[in-house]
Amino acid sequence: MGKCLAKQRSSKGKGRQRPATARLLAIEVLQQLLQDGRSLSDTLSVAQQRLDEAKDQALLQEFCFGVARWFGRLDAIAAQLLQKKLKRKDFDIQLLILLGLYQLIYMRLADHAAVSQTAESARTIGKSWAVGLINGVLRNFQRRDTELLKQADATQSARLSSPEWLLQMVQQSWPERWPQLLDAANQRPPMTLRINERHLSREAYLQQLQQQAIEAEPVAELPAAVVLKRPRPVLALPGFAEGDFSVQDAGAQLAATLLDLKPGLRLLDACAAPGGKSCHILELVSDIDLTAMDIDARRLERVQENLQRLKLNATLVTGDAAKPEGDWAVQCYDRILLDVPCSATGVIRRHPDIKWLRREEDIAQLAQLQSQILNAIWPLLKPGGLLLYATCSLLPDENELQVGRFLARTADATARPIQATWGHAKSVGRQTLPGEATMDGFYYALLEKR
Repeated sequence: MGKCLAKQRSSKGKGRQRPATARLLAIEVLQQLLQDGRSLSDTLSVAQQRLDEAKDQALLQEFCFGVARWFGRLDAIAAQLLQKKLKRKDFDIQLLILLGLYQLIYMRLADHAAVSQTAESARTIGKSWAVGLINGVLRNFQRRDTELLKQADATQSARLSSPEWLLQMVQQSWPERWPQLLDAANQRPPMTLRINERHLSREAYLQQLQQQAIEAEPVAELPAAVVLKRPRPVLALPGFAEGDFSVQDAGAQLAATLLDLKPGLRLLDACAAPGGKSCHILELVSDIDLTAMDIDARRLERVQENLQRLKLNATLVTGDAAKPEGDWAVQCYDRILLDVPCSATGVIRRHPDIKWLRREEDIAQLAQLQSQILNAIWPLLKPGGLLLYATCSLLPDENELQVGRFLARTADATARPIQATWGHAKSVGRQTLPGEATMDGFYYALLEKR
């Protein structure tokens, strides 16, 4: 919770707590993101619980994701409109201005409501002096919107709403595609389902959707993937509680198809949470001895929930892939899925806060951790076994260069070519890109132990 809001609330005494609104809660959540470095996944759901109506919860999510997605561009526009920079203690007022601009540029709200309700929010948090400021700034934008947008968009980092370091890294990594990749990162992601083929075929589920007038289409590269034309709450779709489908990006669904699964295999899913890939593996071949390991015990609870809903079984253990210890670490596995911690630059459209949580120095630190994990986990693979190295990154240092360095120092490791029509072939492995064939950006390399 923002300090200014907490102070305002305590000054009114018990029993006089102001009612929560989507705009005020959005400011709290965005302060936690941009000042405290807390992710939206950690804070948004908690804030939504303070709203009673589903439409208000959805509005709060739209505000938070929208401002996070376009923060760089909105901030550049606000800088033109403010005569002097606001003090740090008034960052909540800065965010109200950005929220107002977001509503005027990107949302289908009545302009007068966007301006007046956003400005009045300053009064609710005890800063009545800012009501006129916010109102004036937003009215000024309405008069000069074409000019101000053009000036902001003259700077690439503002136009693409990207921190400069990230823009440069993507540009260096993908010199012929970087504008499209950064633009794709600002698009709304599709809602993709993975149909549980143990329950029904994709065609049968598409018929169920059609009967309920829910528009969807299959993904050609994947036999179980379905993309909805418009996202919907999972409980508004047929068969969720029964385990007929799960929500999973098409790019993430590729992982299980690459492991050459067979009944009776012993498989380790390292860094498994939230468990989508583990569940997909067991849906494809149920007779597999699967251990799902993750360093975060709390996130393993999500894995257990998914397994229970889908009526699947796996062994769940808490552990550190960089320092294997315990019973799971003395086993040998036929297959290992190694979905390593990474920059997540391939899933920014789904998690726009990544742009403002990551720092340039994080990339080298993540690459070092990935190297440690590869070295530590490789001894657990049986001779003749397969390890699938996976990231949701677009950066070569975490992907093909990382795997190339591992192959160079590991005598019994060899790369197995991935023959596929999806994605892009790299020096080792293949890469999907955000927006192509509905997928997010994932990297996969298949390694075999001699």
